[in-house]
Amino acid sequence: MKYLGLILSNLKRKKLRTALTALSILVAFVLFGFLAAVRVAFSQGVAVAGVDRLVVRHKVSIIQFLPASYGDRMHQLEGVDLAVHATWFGGIYQKPSNFFAQMPVEPEPFLDMFPEYILDPEEKAAWLATRTGAIVGRVTAERFGWKIGDRIPIQATIWNKKDGTRAWEFDLVGIYDGAEKGTDLSGFFFRQDYFEEARAWGEGNVGWYYVRVKDPDQAAQVAQAIDAEFANSPAETKSEPEGAFVQGFANQVGNIARILTAILAAVFFTILLIAGNTMAQTVRERISELAVLKAVGFTDRAVLGLVLGESCLLTGIGGLLGLALAWVLITVKGDPTGGAFPVFYFPIPDLVIGIFLVVVLGVVAGILPSVQAQRLQIADALRR
Repeated sequence: MKYLGLILSNLKRKKLRTALTALSILVAFVLFGFLAAVRVAFSQGVAVAGVDRLVVRHKVSIIQFLPASYGDRMHQLEGVDLAVHATWFGGIYQKPSNFFAQMPVEPEPFLDMFPEYILDPEEKAAWLATRTGAIVGRVTAERFGWKIGDRIPIQATIWNKKDGTRAWEFDLVGIYDGAEKGTDLSGFFFRQDYFEEARAWGEGNVGWYYVRVKDPDQAAQVAQAIDAEFANSPAETKSEPEGAFVQGFANQVGNIARILTAILAAVFFTILLIAGNTMAQTVRERISELAVLKAVGFTDRAVLGLVLGESCLLTGIGGLLGLALAWVLITVKGDPTGGAFPVFYFPIPDLVIGIFLVVVLGVVAGILPSVQAQRLQIADALRR
C-alpha cells in the first residue's frame, strides 16, 4: 500500500488510454452480470424448486392429459404426502406478446404444496370464497398495473366455454410474493371448480400433478412407484424431480449455461488481450524509469509488485465498477424485457465469481510485463 501513490501516478500519465481500458473492462463485467441474470431467468426458478416435490406428467408428452382420479390413487402410495394437479390454460391478455402462465388449481392444497408462495390470509380467504377468484404473482401484477378487485379478462386459445365463447373473466382477489429470492412470481392461478364447470370439453382430466414426498431421500423410489402404478394404463406417467422438470423446459432453447459460458470466454479473452497490451506498452514506455528505480534501491520484487499492482488496480477499477453497475441496473431496473423473464436477478455466487475474475484478469494481464520489468538490467535499460 505504501506504493499506491506511485501506482496511481503511473496510471494518470496516459489518462485517455487508462480510461478506455478501464471502460472496456467495465463493459465486460456489466455484460457478465446481465448474462448471469439471464441464465437464472432461463432456469425459471429451478434453484428454488422443492427437493421434496415431483412432477408427474403423461409419459408421451406434457400436452397429453391425465385423469383427475389419479390424484386419489397417488395419495394411497407409500411415501406420498400430497398430490395436487394443475392444467395449462394458455390464454391471451390483451395481445399475444403479454405472455404469462395461467393455470386452474385447487386453492388450499396448491398453497400447501408451494409454501414459497406467500399470500395474505385475508386474500386466501377471499380466494376460497370467490368462485371466479384468481391470484397472481407480484411481478405480473406490477407488469400490468393490476390491483386487488380488478376484473381480468383473458381470451382462451384452448379452452372454449360451454356457451361457445372464448372470453373468461376472473376477479383478482390476491397478489402473492416469494418467500425467497428466485421464486417465480409471474403465475396466474384460478379455481379448478370454476374451470371444470365452465369448460366445453376435457371434463375429468388435468394437465399434470405435483407430488410431495415424505422423505426427499426416497424421491426416486416414489417416482418409480407412481410410474409402476399407472403402467400399461391408457395414460401412463413419467415422474421426475421438479428441478429436472423445470430445467427441461429451459433446455428446450439449448444449453443456456454453455452458450453463456462461451460468450463470456470470448469477451474475457478479448479484454485480457486489451489489458495485457496496455500493460506491456506501459512497461516499454517506462524502461528507463524502471531502471532508475532499481538504481536508487528498488528491488526486483518491488518493481514486479509495482507493475503487477498497476495492472490489478486498473482491472479492479473497471471490473468492480462494472459489477456494481450491473448490480444496480439489475436490482433497480429489473427485467429489461418488461416481463419476459419473471425471475431476473444477479445471484450472489456469480457476484463472488465476478470479483474473483477481476483479480485473475489483473494478475494474468500484468504478469508478463511485470516479469519483464523485474528482469531489466540497469545498464542495458539506461542505454535504450
